[in-house]
Amino acid sequence: MIWEGKILCVTRLEDGVAELCFDRRGQTVNVLDRAALEELEAALDALYAADDIRGLIVTSAKDSFIVGADISEFSRTFCLPEAELRAWDAACSAIFTRLEDVPFPSVSAINGAALGGGLELALTSDFRVAATTAQVGLPEVGLGIVPGFGGTVRLPRIAGAVVALDWIVGAGTRTIAVAREAGVVDVVCELPSLRSTALSCLREAIGRPDAWMARRRARLAPCDVSNDALEQARTAAKRYGRHFPAALAAVELIGDAAPLAREGALELEADTFAKLAKTQAAASLTGIFINEQALKKKNRDAARVAHSVRRAAVLGAGIMGGGIAYQSALRGTPIIMKDIAPTALDLGMSEAGKLLGKQVGSGRMSGDAARKVQQSIVPTLDFDGFDGVDLVIEAVVEKLGVKHDVLAEVEQRIPEDAVLVSNTSSLSIAELSTALARPERFAGMHFFNPVPQMPLVEVIRAPRTSPQTIATVVSFARSMGKTPVVVSDCPGFLVNRILAAYIMGFLLLVRDGGDFVAIDTAMEAFGWPMGPAYLQDVVGMDTASHVIDVISDGYRDRMNFSGRHAVKLMAGAGRLGQKSGLGFYRYEPDEKGRMRKLPADETHALLVSAQPNGVRDFPVEEIIQRMMLPMIIEAARCLEEGVAESPGDIDMSLVLGVGFPRHLGGALRYADTLGARWIVEACERLAPLGPLYEPSPRLRSMAERNGRFFDDADGRLEH
Repeated sequence: MIWEGKILCVTRLEDGVAELCFDRRGQTVNVLDRAALEELEAALDALYAADDIRGLIVTSAKDSFIVGADISEFSRTFCLPEAELRAWDAACSAIFTRLEDVPFPSVSAINGAALGGGLELALTSDFRVAATTAQVGLPEVGLGIVPGFGGTVRLPRIAGAVVALDWIVGAGTRTIAVAREAGVVDVVCELPSLRSTALSCLREAIGRPDAWMARRRARLAPCDVSNDALEQARTAAKRYGRHFPAALAAVELIGDAAPLAREGALELEADTFAKLAKTQAAASLTGIFINEQALKKKNRDAARVAHSVRRAAVLGAGIMGGGIAYQSALRGTPIIMKDIAPTALDLGMSEAGKLLGKQVGSGRMSGDAARKVQQSIVPTLDFDGFDGVDLVIEAVVEKLGVKHDVLAEVEQRIPEDAVLVSNTSSLSIAELSTALARPERFAGMHFFNPVPQMPLVEVIRAPRTSPQTIATVVSFARSMGKTPVVVSDCPGFLVNRILAAYIMGFLLLVRDGGDFVAIDTAMEAFGWPMGPAYLQDVVGMDTASHVIDVISDGYRDRMNFSGRHAVKLMAGAGRLGQKSGLGFYRYEPDEKGRMRKLPADETHALLVSAQPNGVRDFPVEEIIQRMMLPMIIEAARCLEEGVAESPGDIDMSLVLGVGFPRHLGGALRYADTLGARWIVEACERLAPLGPLYEPSPRLRSMAERNGRFFDDADGRLEH
């Protein structure tokens, strides 16, 4: 043994070969955090001092290679001043440079995922051998930064600038077959033979010093990059939008560093990394990543006590039922789809077939596989087979009496230990449970439309819902490929409740004379995928009006709109949005059948009756404040009331459920960016608009002590 720590060790093998093995104790994966880098530096000291070492193999004892940096630790590091952050990154990069400069050939044996810093470490080796099942990639741009451990310098010098630009700007993972073709990996083999193949490659390199030394010289030298390659990469980077500067910064970095030798290029990388790490996008995107990992862990933990769902059923067919059935069957859980109307069943099966057809057409699924999935969806007009299901999703019309009757009947048809859930968007789960003999085995499961595309599912816990029922629903949602978030029962649950406050801000702006087109333009420029008027058109004015009424009735103290608001006016005029071809905007299908949004000038005349004081122009900043502050306040109230467990759960729900701008991280992360004191002062300026802008008690308390929802300095979350 040459050196041993808690995270890695260096072992002397035969024939003068040393092995640097990453094997973090007590963990299932290797990550690069401060402790790992400190151990790597100490191991290199020992390796440089060792006698008779002729070659180095870098391995992992885990199922993956190295999955990247510890993002939680990264987010705290990002709080450092830019100069200190740059010095930190340069020091980390210098450790990788020492690994690259060992005075003998080196080979990395990539057995599994080598992502971010993991791939950057493998790029320091002279050769890379990988198992066929491994994956590699540099996802840093997706976190608002660039690779900071030499990835932007080494990848273009190993595989060429075109590959480097594509991989770094694209920020995704690549299969080993793609990596081999790109020249990132030298040899590919089956996993059982990885070690022997890597050692064979290393011994060959030891016998041919000219080969590995030539490779090393190329990594130290400038590299070529054409203007055409840079322009194409700039075009790709601009697709991220102006709120995400990392992609374009990566392109310029690779272009500027190309004519420089390694040391100068690494200095530019450290400069760019530090600048990007201080941006709002980096803080928000790393925050989203951390929130996502925390949520995944909670959901994995729930699976340990969940009741197994081997067969499911959905009550109510049509588009929604068909989408739910498709998603369940696609992910391996057979499902019965019941309706009382043959036409609804036909529509549900047609919807599932259409979705499967898209899978086949895109090459993601074979025709045979699609037929097997469709055969696992069993349409029925009666309750045949319900005595063998483990979970039933009720998705009938959104009327309390109808749901009561349906739920009471189906409860008698299913096993006593089966779970029953309602896919309601507006009705109380507690109230629905009054029709049941076993309310402890009942919960809400709110899918967002369209089901196959929307990743979020709200799992709603009523007062009498058992923990195992919640765990079972969470586990089933995960099995469907969804991200479940557990929330408490209240009007609108979590996402629609917070979104309703945002929409109320919009309705007040229109009432006060605001132009809906100007409001949409401002909010889309702010980062929303669509403005509030366009969103109401997509949702459907009848649906939106109903949801607004239900949620307003639940929060009369602050969301009760006096008078006829714009959405109700549209619904009353039969302008239901995309579904009717006319709403705030006009819609016509394009050549591919997709609905095009077009101006509808008559809308302004129709809205006059909802604008008692006439029309006026609002500054963009005022539009943003009047739209976003109610959302922040309502999100804070949801946290105070325990509707969701953590700030991270709330922010993830908004990002996944309504497309909250990712560069802001969620309503509560955005609140931290603005500062609680600023928010309270802004709300006081807007107080004449009514109680919608009244800060919650928690926000006022945070303003007094300069508190935050997320404390990135030490990684804790305020509760």
